[in-house]
Amino acid sequence: MGLGFMGTTHVMALRGLSGVELAAVYSSDEKKLAGDLTSVHGNLGGGGEWLDFSGLRKYNDLEGVLADPKIDAVDLCLPTYLHESVAVEALRAGKHVLVEKPIALDPYGADRMLNAARRYKRVLMTAQVLRFFPEYIALSSAIANGQLGRWRFAIFRRRCAAPGWGGWLQEPEKSGGGVFDLLIHDVDMCLHLFGKPKAVCASGYSHAALGIDCMAAQLFYADGIAVVTGGWHNAGEYPFSMEYSVTLDGGTVEYSSLGRPPALYGAKGGSQPLELEARDGYAAEIEYFAECCRTGQAPDRCPPGDSADAVKLMCLMLESRKRNGAKMICTL
Repeated sequence: MGLGFMGTTHVMALRGLSGVELAAVYSSDEKKLAGDLTSVHGNLGGGGEWLDFSGLRKYNDLEGVLADPKIDAVDLCLPTYLHESVAVEALRAGKHVLVEKPIALDPYGADRMLNAARRYKRVLMTAQVLRFFPEYIALSSAIANGQLGRWRFAIFRRRCAAPGWGGWLQEPEKSGGGVFDLLIHDVDMCLHLFGKPKAVCASGYSHAALGIDCMAAQLFYADGIAVVTGGWHNAGEYPFSMEYSVTLDGGTVEYSSLGRPPALYGAKGGSQPLELEARDGYAAEIEYFAECCRTGQAPDRCPPGDSADAVKLMCLMLESRKRNGAKMICTL
């Protein structure tokens, strides 16, 4: 549901999976329903293609999708401000729901979606794809095996140009803004790796007309401090990048999408590359979601409760930025 950049990305990933059938597509744009995705662009490249949608059912109305008895699950790649209402209606109609990040615009919307999934006994999962990216799985494994001791300091950075596509993204009331939409990935990763922080503080700058929306935030834990930073750096050609650096007692694990694969730099010298899974993260997350639907198991690899907490934590960080870096207690 939704055939913008992420919708197109999900279609491409889904089509290569066994045991999953793409039955229908939904869009309010008739050209896209016809397979003409040449107007689609995103910050990771790709887009601008024609896809063969012959043989698929095509919907431009929500009611038609939800009334279709042959659809077991929906993959929501709609603008963020539509996530809550469409997801709740889909869950009520008996469909399982995979929803693109962020799960919702605010804590109330996220909690309403979680409550609907429990009430209607359907699987709800957010596509927090970093949990399925090989580079971040390698980091998680390096921390989890315990051989490097406790973590002490971490930096997660993600940045790009303000998007020149999808007009709704430039409207904070619809997207949450650049920081909210982009850094939700890294906040979710901090929750996944380190749990809930005790407090947060954040500062930054936002100027909608210039396409700037940046933040540097600190998340305070008992064992260490995590820094989450980045955002939109003007409109135009500024390149997308993501990276991390996590320092533990036994060494530092680092990665940058700008040509530095994940590696461990040992505390006693030397370095070694981390082993990576040879798997597309988008395909892996959709396959995992489908398996949860088939078995009825809760998606514990990517729990919707964590996705809701990521929204709550982002909102707290944005409030701290608004208060010029005030340190705020986290009560998630």
